[in-house]
Amino acid sequence: MSDYANDVLVSADWIENHLDEFRDDDAEYRLVEVNSPESPEDDDFPSRYDEGHIPGAIGLQWDEDLSDETERDILDKEGFESLCGSHGIADDSTVVFYGDGHIANWFALFAYWEFKYFGHDDARVLDGGKDYWVHNDYPLTDEVPAFSPTEYVAGGPYDNIRAYKREVDEALETGIPMVDVRSPAEFTGEKIAPEGLQETAQRGGHIPGASNVPVAQVLNDDGTFKSADELRELYADHGVEGDESIITYCRVGERSSIEWFALHDLLGYDDVRNYDGSWTEWGNLVNAPIETGEAE
Repeated sequence: MSDYANDVLVSADWIENHLDEFRDDDAEYRLVEVNSPESPEDDDFPSRYDEGHIPGAIGLQWDEDLSDETERDILDKEGFESLCGSHGIADDSTVVFYGDGHIANWFALFAYWEFKYFGHDDARVLDGGKDYWVHNDYPLTDEVPAFSPTEYVAGGPYDNIRAYKREVDEALETGIPMVDVRSPAEFTGEKIAPEGLQETAQRGGHIPGASNVPVAQVLNDDGTFKSADELRELYADHGVEGDESIITYCRVGERSSIEWFALHDLLGYDDVRNYDGSWTEWGNLVNAPIETGEAE
């Protein structure tokens, strides 16, 4: 992992060597599996937390635990502190995230981004996610840990890693690079959502001027991240060098968290923002400019 700018990825072996610490009531280490309501059902794969998870892992649901469904927003600061404290997560815990059966830690990286938004210092990610853990025969359990509640004091929020519509409007005017991480079919407007998932916008297409770098392109075949050199070359091919401001977006902000992570934490590019409103917001706006078809 040493070629990355920051030491934020951990291997399956590293987690297996720390299972005792993750199962301990002491809050020094916490492991979190993040599921979504759209977790795929597969009789041969325990994609959901209650079907099997890494020993000691806490189970969080993206829509119920990490989001305010009424506001269609992430948690506010008080809600975030309450969530963490109730699960025995302290503000100085080493917290490692991994996703369910979705490709590439979709919702785990959203949780990681949200924790960084509220200033959590030591957050990390299991490289390859649950797919890698299961397919390489690491241990699973259905035992749910019960950790003692603790106090959590959040920092921030730090809006320098979050893009709102106003930042996207400015990017359109100034030419700030925008990275659309959705599939080519979503980018061109052929589809509005990935296969099998609910459509969340009235129109298809992409934000004018955005480059299409699908999530699969930043990953190896086993779901682990490509090397820093490979990532740097990939983004450079799309005009993203790291010296400028960068905005990532997708459908609801989860896949774009993956590439925000790759750009901001793995490559160390300073000014990278995740537009979590993403296509669910932009594709429903009246008079918002949209392009369809292949990128130029």
